[in-house]
Amino acid sequence: MKYNLEGKVFISLSNTDNGEVGEDTRFYYHQDADIVWADYEGGSVLKGHLIAKVLDDGLLEMNYHHINKEGKLMIGKCLSTPEILTDGRLKFKEEWQWLSGDNSIGYSEIIEINDV
Repeated sequence: MKYNLEGKVFISLSNTDNGEVGEDTRFYYHQDADIVWADYEGGSVLKGHLIAKVLDDGLLEMNYHHINKEGKLMIGKCLSTPEILTDGRLKFKEEWQWLSGDNSIGYSEIIEINDV
């Protein structure tokens, strides 16, 4: 699957209870060939960053880290599966795991927004 994330903004659709991303979190994506990165913030996330590689099948393999409102540095890894919606926007279904804290796993979905 081919897509370009440069300049796209995403919001959270859903997240498991052990996640820290919520409806007030915004992701600001960039892409150069098969390298993707984003800054994110909002809700319980003060400041975050992710870096990812686009795999041959279009999935994103990423690592992320952020500082939450409690001042804790949180890190994790994620595998994101893209879906192109009928209106052309992208949605990612994300299987993630904390690499800090309790090392728990979770599932979330983010969706591209057009009104930035």
